Amino acid sequence: MQKATALVIGAGIGGIATAARLAKNGYDVTVLEKEPTPGGRCNQILRDGHRFDIGPTLFLMPEIWEETFASIGERMNDHLDLKRIDPTYKIHFDDGLQLELTSNLGAMQTQLEAVEKTAFTGFLNYIAEGSKHYKMSVEKFVGRNFYNVFEYFSPGNLPLLFQLKALKKHHANTSRFFEDERLKAAFTFQNMYLGLSPYDAPATYSLLQYTELAEGVWYPMGGMYACIQALVKIAEKLGVKFIYNAPVKKLQVNGSRVKGATLHDGREFTADIFVGNADLPYIYKELLPENQEAKNLEKKLYTCSTIMFYWGVDKEYPQIAHHNVFLGGEYKASFDQIFYDHTLPETPSFYVHAPARTDKAAAPEGQETLYVLVPVGHLDARSEQDWETLIERARETVLYRLANEKGATDLREHIKFEIAYSPRDWKERFNLEKGAAFGLSHNFWQVGYLRPQNRHKQYKNLYFTGASTHPGTGLPIVLLSARLTTERILKEAGTISVQNLNYAANHA
Repeated sequence: MQKATALVIGAGIGGIATAARLAKNGYDVTVLEKEPTPGGRCNQILRDGHRFDIGPTLFLMPEIWEETFASIGERMNDHLDLKRIDPTYKIHFDDGLQLELTSNLGAMQTQLEAVEKTAFTGFLNYIAEGSKHYKMSVEKFVGRNFYNVFEYFSPGNLPLLFQLKALKKHHANTSRFFEDERLKAAFTFQNMYLGLSPYDAPATYSLLQYTELAEGVWYPMGGMYACIQALVKIAEKLGVKFIYNAPVKKLQVNGSRVKGATLHDGREFTADIFVGNADLPYIYKELLPENQEAKNLEKKLYTCSTIMFYWGVDKEYPQIAHHNVFLGGEYKASFDQIFYDHTLPETPSFYVHAPARTDKAAAPEGQETLYVLVPVGHLDARSEQDWETLIERARETVLYRLANEKGATDLREHIKFEIAYSPRDWKERFNLEKGAAFGLSHNFWQVGYLRPQNRHKQYKNLYFTGASTHPGTGLPIVLLSARLTTERILKEAGTISVQNLNYAANHA
């Protein structure tokens, strides 16, 4: 019996995982990727012996990764060498306060009570709430498909939305646990993993701090790209074919179905089902015929973007930890400038990743590989955005604080090379709408059933996986997206096969 065929557009982690799951379930799968290598935003840069992850640097929620590997017939530990990073971060405040977030409760108690007498009790209660939010979210919301609005707003689900504090803002909710503004910042800045402001994000996202401290922040030896390499290897073993340097120009449609994909070089591919792992708004806007949904997507809220610096450094700076967060200035004002003014804050916060603290192979011996992420507003044609000036100001801020707070006074002289990304690069290289590095935002009206669905409403054989569809952004959540999309395809496979027969009969 001939296998059903699937064409996946994009070899980001969602596309790779979906392809592998479909192949495991008997599909003949081909993946088209515009870049020369797989990974999407989870790709890597190799230069002069330095290895940089381009995007994600945190390996979180290991049980979701384990389920992904198990679903395609493998054990995660056979493919990844994971090291736990603890303390998870060093946080630097602009007034000189430093905190090390750690799973060591004694160390946390000492640090927190030095800032605020009752803070450790608040911390324990906060983590307990995060645990409840995490388990409930994965089971009831993030880890399941919603096929209609009545399932989402069912009598059984409505009380859970309130229990998850989906309508309460995250920063406001932390006031129940901490009084000191610096502590509120220390336990809400993680919203930036999702490209969100803690002043707009639902309080549900206290689950992030729970997962970090209870389940751990991990690092795969070889970098996050080792995860991509492992999944691609397994997918290929299952029969998945990857075609690189193959950007799709248009999807060809007929009635209620997609019938083929045309590449920029003129090649054409057909399949029974299609899975879009390019950014969902891009697919609606650029690959499909003109449609109202593309216009609707333009009006939705998007996550922030980032200015990135990838520095190859010819000297070691052991005082820079594996993960470092530098929070600057007025916390709320900085988020307003990012999310409302769409610019770089007057006093930017930033994150520095120094993988050679854990993985010596990330840099030549005696040298340093430094990754710097500076949150910034996404592209906005209505506001003045002089990216060259903003990049320069971001660079100077980072160098100044590393010199003054980490003693890296000669860092500028030891940077051998710099690769810099701005929102324009996120848009041009990765086809991310507005250069929003994390895709669509996650407010109440853009999560669950209210987020763009993982199957097209009109074209019944076009599915989506990735950050801008349900359930959302972040690597473990995108792995859940791959699972949910595959489950939906398999559930609807009977209907699809009947439609194929009808389509073939009608167009013979």
